[in-house]
Amino acid sequence: MMTFEHATTSTGGGFSRPSKMPCPAYSIPASLCKVGGKLRKVEGSVCESCFALKGRYRFPNVRDALARRLRSLRRGDWVDSMVFLIEAEGNAFFRWHDAGDLQNSNHLKKIIEVCEKTPNVRHWLPTREAGVVQSYLNNGGKVPANLTIRLSAHMIDGAAPLALARRLGVQVSIVVTSGETCPSSKQGNKCLTCRACWDKNKEVVAYGKH
Repeated sequence: MMTFEHATTSTGGGFSRPSKMPCPAYSIPASLCKVGGKLRKVEGSVCESCFALKGRYRFPNVRDALARRLRSLRRGDWVDSMVFLIEAEGNAFFRWHDAGDLQNSNHLKKIIEVCEKTPNVRHWLPTREAGVVQSYLNNGGKVPANLTIRLSAHMIDGAAPLALARRLGVQVSIVVTSGETCPSSKQGNKCLTCRACWDKNKEVVAYGKH
């Protein structure tokens, strides 16, 4: 029988809790982002000054927690443990990867299994790994109704990857220096009552550069 202690251990320590979010999240090392790692070297990219490689993310205890979560993905009981913790949390929303990104198609498959087993929770997965998403879908994978995948534009003030997103049936997000639709900058850097990121009907969410 699953216990809270076992589920927490099996997921590498359980959830992260970003102060901005209205819900728990799950984070892994941003230093191991595939596309993001390349973009960090590109001037003007969203990843050039990655927040998840600065501040508290550099503390040894935080780095250790991120690494434990990444290692836990190899466990056979990771999906059921995540489902247990999400259901125990009792929150109607969940955010994937406040730090880090998809590692491969199997990683995405496991996340989708969690979403399918928690149908009453709305999940949001932002990602720059469009190739991983495309590979998963091209091989017969489906995005459940309660999961919103947003392909992230690579460049600040860059064009949204709308054509690809529409072909894959997912949504997008961009970072802009003006004209943002995300209200967090006007409300203490918090979501508060906004849930646009989880809303499949919001094709594009524009975040202000910060």
